[in-house]
Amino acid sequence: MAAKIEQFNDSIVLIVHTNSNLNFKMKHMTTGIIIGLAAGIIVGLVVAFFASPSLMFKEDKYRKDFDTTVAELEEVVLAKGWKIPHVHDLQATLKKFGKDVRSVKVFELCHPDYSYEILSRNEEKIVSSMMPCRISVYEKEDGSVWISRMNSGFMAKPMSKVVRKTMSAAADDVEEIIAEVME
Repeated sequence: MAAKIEQFNDSIVLIVHTNSNLNFKMKHMTTGIIIGLAAGIIVGLVVAFFASPSLMFKEDKYRKDFDTTVAELEEVVLAKGWKIPHVHDLQATLKKFGKDVRSVKVFELCHPDYSYEILSRNEEKIVSSMMPCRISVYEKEDGSVWISRMNSGFMAKPMSKVVRKTMSAAADDVEEIIAEVME
């Protein structure tokens, strides 16, 4: 870019000459930055999409048989002050429909203190569809026994302070229960 001062009819005028090559380079650089940013966002979303299941759920292999795992889980849950409102026997349910799967039991767990923190506030009831907490015990094809659950602590991060605090505390309790069963 070049500039010079000239006099024109009793006035002084600043004349600026732009370098068209510089403008061309600036436009291409801006376009490159925008394309790079868009590509980075797309790659980030694809990675997040495929990583999500491993972030949303936790799974641990258990060293004992299915029935022992179920019995120990029930014992520890109750000893920690949690309630078991229902146990879904998915193997038995599917058998009624002519489908044969290995053993799967899903435990609904409820801790009245945590439930109250969420259900007593109208603005927090939206997360009631994620309640109660669930732990699943199942056998895989090789006969190994696994325990899985939703990663409530991770799922709570973007939520309100009350939900985040309550779900994180519940998640910590569930992890303690799992750890004790795994001993």
